[in-house]
Amino acid sequence: MGNTVPMSFSRTHQTRLILPSQTNHHKSIFGGQVLWYIDEIAALAAMKHSQGEVVTASIDSVDFVSSAFAGDVLELESIVTCTGRTSMEVYVRVVCRDVKTGTERLTTESFVTMVAIDESGKPREIPGIYPETDRERRLFETGPMRREYRKMKRELSH
Repeated sequence: MGNTVPMSFSRTHQTRLILPSQTNHHKSIFGGQVLWYIDEIAALAAMKHSQGEVVTASIDSVDFVSSAFAGDVLELESIVTCTGRTSMEVYVRVVCRDVKTGTERLTTESFVTMVAIDESGKPREIPGIYPETDRERRLFETGPMRREYRKMKRELSH
């Protein structure tokens, strides 16, 4: 593709209500449920950026910072933070909002790698990105370091 687009082009938001059926015996949301939400919103951001289909290559990191409980509202945000020729790193931030007070707390942060694919399932080229805000700039500038770490991890496991 060869062109570049602002990181904000991929920004995606979702709001979820935690239902009792999504919680464990501690009444906190199952970690697997949060991972499902993370994978879904990362895919949506990657699809927006690549303007097509994507597959999850890896969930690179997940930091569960605090719990969320039945009746809490989760707000998820994702954005493409680093691009290769066919792959994208997507940052996902999950906060829990108390709807009565408006206060929020970070529950989860994650980086996910997605690959753009064509109709036959083969990787296809995607545009590059550029940051527009200080927060985006920090994520963008640290992307190559995370990418190098992922590459090193893959080499060590083979």
